[in-house]
Amino acid sequence: MTASAAPLPMPAGGRARPRRTIGWRTALPYVGIALIVLYCLAPFYWMLVSALRRPSEQFDTSFLPAHWSLDNFQAVFKHDNGFGRALLNSVVVAGTTTILTLIVGTFAAYALARLDFRGKNLALAVIIATSMFPGISLIVPLLKLFTQIHWINTYQAMIVPSLSFVLPLAVWNLTVFFRQMPFELEQAALIDGCTPTQAFRKVILPLAAPGLFTTAILAFIAAWNEFIIALTMVNRKEMQTATVTITKFTGATNFDQPFGTQMAAGVVVTIPLVIAVLIFQRRIIAGLTAGGVK
Repeated sequence: MTASAAPLPMPAGGRARPRRTIGWRTALPYVGIALIVLYCLAPFYWMLVSALRRPSEQFDTSFLPAHWSLDNFQAVFKHDNGFGRALLNSVVVAGTTTILTLIVGTFAAYALARLDFRGKNLALAVIIATSMFPGISLIVPLLKLFTQIHWINTYQAMIVPSLSFVLPLAVWNLTVFFRQMPFELEQAALIDGCTPTQAFRKVILPLAAPGLFTTAILAFIAAWNEFIIALTMVNRKEMQTATVTITKFTGATNFDQPFGTQMAAGVVVTIPLVIAVLIFQRRIIAGLTAGGVK
């Protein structure tokens, strides 16, 4: 004979505890988050699946590839495409733009946040207003200027315009970040014998690391994804960035659409951004939420 299971003890008062049910109001936020995540990841998923199809099945619309293949990724790095050099050019342009943005933006934002001078708010408003100009409206003047000073087909022809578009947002973000830091930090450092420069370098900058990391990631993503300036200012294949090179992929014949190869190149271009965000996600979140709670 098998022993029967002992009944569960009754709680005090002799009443069984009611089972906790999840109401629709509790589940609704999670459903909304799931829908947003699916909406954001769907394009990247379709790009990855299309890149893993055979070239002969590139227009297949099935949810998963019928035959998995890496042929598209191999075709991306063929010598004729010049995609490896294009990736190097993108790293140089985006990396240099990010470094210059951090250097100039940090000093400008610190001055706007800490120093008192006439027209400070007006200067900040003008800086952020410059980022509202559409990039396409500045292409013709920049093209004429860079032609006169012989900057066409150079890195600076892509870095300087990208810097002008990325820097205003960086200055604005860092100014808000520096303003929420207590003034007592510099005062305590000065009392301890530090000079203003030492207080900024040894006290303020380490505490501003979350904001700097967030600004750096945003600046790198904007410079990495830039297309219209790189397309206009550079016409030599060896100087083109990855975003421009992808649009110039060709098929085996003039009538082939290199859809799978372009999807594979898109995956390769997206991977560095995904890795950077995953590595620095905590600092990015800290920088975006800084000043929300004091």
